Amino acid sequence: MENLEERGHLLTEQVNTNSHNLDQLTCLELVDLFNQEDTQTLKAIAQARLELAQAIEVTSQALSQGGRLFYVGAGTSGRLGVLDAAECPPTFCTHPDMVQGIIAGGAAALVRSSEDLEDRPEDGASAIAQRQITNKDVVVGISAGGTTPFVHGALEAAKQRGARTIAMSCVPAQQVPMIVDIDIRLLTGPEILAGSTRLKAGTVTKMALNILSTGVMVKLGKVYGNRMIDVSVTNRKLHDRALRILQELTDLNREGAGFLLERSGRRVKLALLMHWTALDVQDCQELLKTHQGNLRAALESHTQSSN
Repeated sequence: MENLEERGHLLTEQVNTNSHNLDQLTCLELVDLFNQEDTQTLKAIAQARLELAQAIEVTSQALSQGGRLFYVGAGTSGRLGVLDAAECPPTFCTHPDMVQGIIAGGAAALVRSSEDLEDRPEDGASAIAQRQITNKDVVVGISAGGTTPFVHGALEAAKQRGARTIAMSCVPAQQVPMIVDIDIRLLTGPEILAGSTRLKAGTVTKMALNILSTGVMVKLGKVYGNRMIDVSVTNRKLHDRALRILQELTDLNREGAGFLLERSGRRVKLALLMHWTALDVQDCQELLKTHQGNLRAALESHTQSSN
């Protein structure tokens, strides 16, 4: 890794010529400039499409075989990883251990700046050891500038343990090489506020994480069509969503959908299988288990066996 005292050449540290007069812009001009610059995030995602697809494939395979997904980062990058991990259980009813976020400085760093802690690669390695990461797991190192020692230490330790490694950064590979299995470069260019990577770099990172985690959950069978059939029914909003999913995918009215949802133990996927196959709860549970929780595969199997 490069000398951390010489970072001015990094794409994320360069000066944006479009915002040289930033402090002289009106409020509306500021908004328009942000809007203009944020179009770079879509281009960056498009340019990284092959690597993102590969990451989805590798990660879904690992998780289907009992592996786990870890995001590792510091500062904004770390917070984005923790956020994406935290959103998986309510959206896809995953166990909290399946997708985890690791941030330099721990939980306290989520609400209070602790950027000084990112300079310790040994802390990143220690975090990997503490979670007993193995060759079944996938570790995603997130670093906008690609130089964060905490992330590099974690990735190196993960590689030594046989885990699949993925890097997500916003600088070209020739500026900061990263030896990983999948190298995702999200090149959004210099920030409007020079070096402030919570802006375009943060936005494109959130977009990429959305694509990665949602894509993985689709491949794991936690989606039917475009419905989140593994939604965790833990509040009124999610209960309403569960009922609407059942109504939209069946011929049931709201009352019937509510009765079916309760019979299934508030599990939408199980409720749908019960409705479409007329099997009881236990038989549907076994059928889903046989097909690793994939509703479409379970339905097709039942249909074939019934013919």
